[in-house]
Amino acid sequence: MRVEIWTDIACPWCYVGKARFERALDGFAHRAQVEVVHRSFELDPSFPKGETVRVLSMLAKKYGMSEEQARQGEARLKENADGEGLGYVTEGRDSGNTFDMHRLLHLAKDRGRQDALIDGLYRGNFAEEESLFGDAERLVAIAVAAGLDEAETRAVLADPEKYAADVRADEREAAELGANGVPFFVLDRRYGVSGAQPVEVFAQALQQAWDAQPRLTPVTAVVGADEAGVCGPDGCAVPPRDDS
Repeated sequence: MRVEIWTDIACPWCYVGKARFERALDGFAHRAQVEVVHRSFELDPSFPKGETVRVLSMLAKKYGMSEEQARQGEARLKENADGEGLGYVTEGRDSGNTFDMHRLLHLAKDRGRQDALIDGLYRGNFAEEESLFGDAERLVAIAVAAGLDEAETRAVLADPEKYAADVRADEREAAELGANGVPFFVLDRRYGVSGAQPVEVFAQALQQAWDAQPRLTPVTAVVGADEAGVCGPDGCAVPPRDDS
Protein backbone atom coordinates (compact mmCIF):
# COMPACT_ATOMS: atom_id res chain seq x y z
CA MET A 1 0.00 0.00 0.00
CA ARG A 2 1.29 3.47 -0.85
CA VAL A 3 0.71 6.63 1.18
CA GLU A 4 1.50 9.95 -0.50
CA ILE A 5 1.88 13.05 1.65
CA TRP A 6 1.74 16.56 0.19
CA THR A 7 3.59 18.99 2.46
CA ASP A 8 5.61 22.19 2.60
CA ILE A 9 8.64 22.77 4.81
CA ALA A 10 7.18 26.14 5.85
CA CYS A 11 4.03 24.45 7.20
CA PRO A 12 4.09 23.81 10.98
CA TRP A 13 1.07 21.49 10.81
CA CYS A 14 2.95 19.36 8.27
CA TYR A 15 5.75 19.03 10.81
CA VAL A 16 3.31 17.96 13.54
CA GLY A 17 1.17 15.88 11.18
CA LYS A 18 4.12 13.79 10.01
CA ALA A 19 4.92 12.83 13.61
CA ARG A 20 1.30 11.87 14.31
CA PHE A 21 0.99 9.87 11.12
CA GLU A 22 4.21 8.01 11.89
CA ARG A 23 2.93 7.09 15.35
CA ALA A 24 -0.14 5.56 13.72
CA LEU A 25 1.99 3.82 11.09
CA ASP A 26 4.29 2.35 13.74
CA GLY A 27 1.27 0.67 15.34
CA PHE A 28 -0.16 -0.58 12.04
CA ALA A 29 -0.07 -4.35 11.66
CA HIS A 30 1.01 -4.15 8.00
CA ARG A 31 3.65 -1.46 8.47
CA ALA A 32 6.27 -3.34 6.46
CA GLN A 33 4.00 -3.32 3.41
CA VAL A 34 3.37 0.45 3.40
CA GLU A 35 5.42 2.73 1.16
CA VAL A 36 5.46 6.43 2.09
CA VAL A 37 6.22 9.07 -0.55
CA HIS A 38 6.49 12.80 0.14
CA ARG A 39 5.06 15.14 -2.49
CA SER A 40 5.68 18.84 -3.09
CA PHE A 41 3.29 21.68 -2.23
CA GLU A 42 4.35 25.32 -1.90
CA LEU A 43 2.23 27.45 0.41
CA ASP A 44 3.52 30.62 -1.27
CA PRO A 45 5.19 29.86 -4.62
CA SER A 46 5.24 33.59 -5.46
CA PHE A 47 7.52 34.48 -2.55
CA PRO A 48 10.75 35.94 -4.01
CA LYS A 49 13.68 33.57 -3.84
CA GLY A 50 16.45 34.80 -1.55
CA GLU A 51 14.20 37.03 0.53
CA THR A 52 12.99 36.25 4.04
CA VAL A 53 10.32 37.56 6.36
CA ARG A 54 9.88 37.15 10.11
CA VAL A 55 7.22 34.54 10.81
CA LEU A 56 5.36 36.67 13.36
CA SER A 57 5.21 39.63 10.98
CA MET A 58 4.10 37.40 8.10
CA LEU A 59 1.31 35.83 10.15
CA ALA A 60 0.10 39.19 11.43
CA LYS A 61 -0.08 40.62 7.92
CA LYS A 62 -1.57 37.54 6.29
CA TYR A 63 -4.35 37.01 8.82
CA GLY A 64 -4.96 40.63 9.84
CA MET A 65 -3.96 40.13 13.47
CA SER A 66 -1.54 41.75 15.88
CA GLU A 67 1.93 40.31 16.42
CA GLU A 68 0.88 39.41 19.94
CA GLN A 69 -1.98 37.33 18.57
CA ALA A 70 0.44 35.72 16.14
CA ARG A 71 2.79 34.99 19.05
CA GLN A 72 -0.06 33.30 20.94
CA GLY A 73 -0.80 31.17 17.89
CA GLU A 74 2.84 30.12 17.72
CA ALA A 75 2.70 29.20 21.39
CA ARG A 76 -0.25 26.90 20.71
CA LEU A 77 1.64 25.29 17.85
CA LYS A 78 4.57 24.73 20.17
CA GLU A 79 2.25 22.90 22.60
CA ASN A 80 1.19 20.58 19.76
CA ALA A 81 4.81 20.03 18.72
CA ASP A 82 5.83 19.37 22.33
CA GLY A 83 3.09 16.76 22.54
CA GLU A 84 4.79 14.85 19.72
CA GLY A 85 8.27 15.23 21.19
CA LEU A 86 9.28 17.81 18.58
CA GLY A 87 11.35 20.93 19.10
CA TYR A 88 9.70 24.24 18.21
CA VAL A 89 11.17 27.75 18.32
CA THR A 90 8.48 30.41 18.67
CA GLU A 91 10.62 33.56 18.50
CA GLY A 92 12.97 34.77 15.79
CA ARG A 93 12.11 32.28 13.05
CA ASP A 94 11.80 33.46 9.47
CA SER A 95 10.19 32.11 6.31
CA GLY A 96 10.83 32.27 2.59
CA ASN A 97 10.65 30.44 -0.72
CA THR A 98 10.80 26.62 -0.39
CA PHE A 99 11.17 25.63 -4.05
CA ASP A 100 14.84 24.61 -3.78
CA MET A 101 14.02 22.47 -0.75
CA HIS A 102 11.39 20.63 -2.75
CA ARG A 103 13.85 20.09 -5.59
CA LEU A 104 16.32 18.58 -3.13
CA LEU A 105 13.57 16.33 -1.75
CA HIS A 106 13.08 14.89 -5.23
CA LEU A 107 16.81 14.24 -5.47
CA ALA A 108 16.60 12.57 -2.07
CA LYS A 109 13.70 10.42 -3.29
CA ASP A 110 15.83 9.17 -6.16
CA ARG A 111 18.63 8.34 -3.70
CA GLY A 112 16.42 6.67 -1.09
CA ARG A 113 16.99 9.44 1.49
CA GLN A 114 13.77 11.44 1.21
CA ASP A 115 12.43 10.78 4.70
CA ALA A 116 15.78 11.62 6.30
CA LEU A 117 16.00 14.89 4.38
CA ILE A 118 12.48 16.06 5.13
CA ASP A 119 13.09 15.40 8.83
CA GLY A 120 16.32 17.41 8.65
CA LEU A 121 14.60 20.30 6.90
CA TYR A 122 11.74 20.32 9.42
CA ARG A 123 14.19 20.39 12.32
CA GLY A 124 16.21 23.11 10.66
CA ASN A 125 13.14 25.27 10.13
CA PHE A 126 11.16 24.72 13.32
CA ALA A 127 13.52 23.48 16.02
CA GLU A 128 16.67 25.54 15.34
CA GLU A 129 17.18 29.28 15.48
CA GLU A 130 19.49 29.56 12.47
CA SER A 131 17.65 30.56 9.28
CA LEU A 132 16.94 27.86 6.73
CA PHE A 133 16.11 30.36 3.99
CA GLY A 134 18.48 32.26 1.75
CA ASP A 135 21.48 30.19 2.81
CA ALA A 136 22.48 27.52 0.32
CA GLU A 137 25.32 26.35 2.56
CA ARG A 138 22.89 25.42 5.31
CA LEU A 139 20.77 23.46 2.84
CA VAL A 140 23.87 21.62 1.68
CA ALA A 141 24.87 20.79 5.26
CA ILE A 142 21.41 19.41 6.06
CA ALA A 143 21.31 17.41 2.83
CA VAL A 144 24.73 15.87 3.48
CA ALA A 145 23.71 15.02 7.05
CA ALA A 146 20.69 13.23 5.57
CA GLY A 147 22.97 11.08 3.43
CA LEU A 148 23.10 12.94 0.11
CA ASP A 149 26.29 13.49 -1.84
CA GLU A 150 27.62 17.02 -1.40
CA ALA A 151 28.70 17.54 -5.01
CA GLU A 152 25.39 16.26 -6.34
CA THR A 153 23.46 18.47 -3.90
CA ARG A 154 25.40 21.54 -4.99
CA ALA A 155 24.84 20.68 -8.65
CA VAL A 156 21.07 20.55 -8.12
CA LEU A 157 21.02 23.85 -6.25
CA ALA A 158 23.13 25.48 -8.97
CA ASP A 159 20.75 24.40 -11.75
CA PRO A 160 17.22 25.81 -11.24
CA GLU A 161 15.82 23.35 -13.80
CA LYS A 162 16.94 20.23 -11.93
CA TYR A 163 13.82 18.49 -10.56
CA ALA A 164 11.76 21.63 -11.18
CA ALA A 165 9.37 19.71 -13.42
CA ASP A 166 8.91 17.07 -10.69
CA VAL A 167 7.92 19.73 -8.16
CA ARG A 168 5.44 21.31 -10.57
CA ALA A 169 3.99 17.90 -11.42
CA ASP A 170 3.36 17.20 -7.73
CA GLU A 171 1.64 20.56 -7.35
CA ARG A 172 -0.58 20.01 -10.40
CA GLU A 173 -1.54 16.60 -9.08
CA ALA A 174 -2.44 18.07 -5.70
CA ALA A 175 -4.77 20.53 -7.43
CA GLU A 176 -6.34 17.70 -9.45
CA LEU A 177 -6.97 15.77 -6.24
CA GLY A 178 -8.64 18.80 -4.68
CA ALA A 179 -5.93 19.57 -2.13
CA ASN A 180 -5.93 23.28 -1.35
CA GLY A 181 -3.98 22.99 1.89
CA VAL A 182 -1.39 20.80 3.59
CA PRO A 183 -0.65 18.36 5.03
CA PHE A 184 -2.70 16.20 2.70
CA PHE A 185 -2.45 12.42 2.92
CA VAL A 186 -3.59 10.12 0.11
CA LEU A 187 -3.83 6.44 0.96
CA ASP A 188 -3.61 4.02 -1.96
CA ARG A 189 -5.37 6.60 -4.15
CA ARG A 190 -8.59 5.63 -2.38
CA TYR A 191 -8.79 7.81 0.71
CA GLY A 192 -7.69 11.34 1.53
CA VAL A 193 -6.96 12.78 4.97
CA SER A 194 -6.51 16.53 5.33
CA GLY A 195 -4.65 18.17 8.19
CA ALA A 196 -2.60 17.08 11.20
CA GLN A 197 -5.28 14.73 12.47
CA PRO A 198 -5.06 12.82 15.77
CA VAL A 199 -3.15 9.54 15.71
CA GLU A 200 -6.42 7.60 16.01
CA VAL A 201 -7.76 9.12 12.78
CA PHE A 202 -4.63 8.14 10.86
CA ALA A 203 -4.76 4.62 12.33
CA GLN A 204 -8.38 4.25 11.23
CA ALA A 205 -7.59 5.55 7.74
CA LEU A 206 -4.69 3.11 7.33
CA GLN A 207 -6.85 0.16 8.33
CA GLN A 208 -9.73 1.29 6.13
CA ALA A 209 -7.47 1.71 3.10
CA TRP A 210 -5.87 -1.67 3.72
CA ASP A 211 -9.23 -3.43 4.06
CA ALA A 212 -10.47 -1.82 0.83
CA GLN A 213 -7.66 -3.27 -1.26
CA PRO A 214 -8.88 -5.80 -3.85
CA ARG A 215 -8.08 -9.36 -2.89
CA LEU A 216 -7.64 -12.24 -5.31
CA THR A 217 -9.86 -15.29 -4.90
CA PRO A 218 -7.85 -18.40 -5.84
CA VAL A 219 -9.52 -20.86 -8.20
CA THR A 220 -8.41 -24.48 -7.83
CA ALA A 221 -8.46 -26.51 -11.01
CA VAL A 222 -10.11 -29.92 -10.86
CA VAL A 223 -9.50 -31.21 -14.35
CA GLY A 224 -5.88 -31.34 -15.48
CA ALA A 225 -4.56 -30.13 -12.14
CA ASP A 226 -1.42 -32.24 -12.50
CA GLU A 227 -0.49 -30.22 -15.60
CA ALA A 228 -0.73 -26.82 -13.89
CA GLY A 229 2.97 -26.21 -13.39
CA VAL A 230 4.10 -23.48 -11.00
CA CYS A 231 7.48 -21.79 -10.52
CA GLY A 232 8.50 -20.35 -7.16
CA PRO A 233 11.55 -19.22 -5.18
CA ASP A 234 12.71 -22.83 -4.91
CA GLY A 235 12.43 -23.51 -8.63
CA CYS A 236 9.87 -25.05 -10.94
CA ALA A 237 7.91 -28.19 -10.24
CA VAL A 238 8.39 -30.70 -13.04
CA PRO A 239 5.71 -33.38 -13.38
CA PRO A 240 7.04 -36.95 -13.29
CA ARG A 241 7.56 -38.66 -16.62
CA ASP A 242 4.94 -41.22 -17.51
CA ASP A 243 6.79 -44.15 -19.17
CA SER A 244 3.79 -46.44 -19.27
